[in-house]
Amino acid sequence: MELFIYLFAALFSVLNPIGTVPIFVGLTQDDTKKERSRISLWTAINVFIILIISFFIGQYVLEFFSISIDALRIAGGLIIVGSGFSLLSGKFKKTRGINKSVESEIQNRNDIALTPLAMPMLAGPGSISLLIAFYQEHHSTPEILFSCLAILAVALVIFLILRSAHYLAKILGGSGIVAISRIVGFIVIAIGIQYIVSAIISIIKGNLM
Repeated sequence: MELFIYLFAALFSVLNPIGTVPIFVGLTQDDTKKERSRISLWTAINVFIILIISFFIGQYVLEFFSISIDALRIAGGLIIVGSGFSLLSGKFKKTRGINKSVESEIQNRNDIALTPLAMPMLAGPGSISLLIAFYQEHHSTPEILFSCLAILAVALVIFLILRSAHYLAKILGGSGIVAISRIVGFIVIAIGIQYIVSAIISIIKGNLM
């Protein structure tokens, strides 16, 4: 259960679905309530699939490119810390790497559940590297089971948050969403630094032994 809570909290912080609320509201403002629910559901399903694939297949990608787990932890930690600082400073781009021309095209499309909502807005490099590194340390059958349940729980929460996005936007307002994002940003920075510290300690121990 501790494993479940840790992974759920880490993924929720890195994915930051609350920060996606204003983006979701902007992209679905002309859609019906039924259509918004459908997009919310498929976004959550897509995030779940992306994270599960990253969790199970990621290690083979590392082996193929001869990337050590410590290198992944440091790279992933830097990405996570960068995202955390952006959230904390309030400079996290609204479109998270999407330029205006692409954003305009997105708004004219019927389905935005996969791109840009599921990826890269929610499931990005930070969460993917986090899961790959997590699998290296927790790959027994019970640990894999609880990890999959944590990923499923995160996907369910994403669905509930996006489905209620228009209500949350009204209740929290812009300042409320920014405040939550900055709190989450602090947690994200701590997670990223922990990954970097763990990698450095592992490298030092490996060289001393």
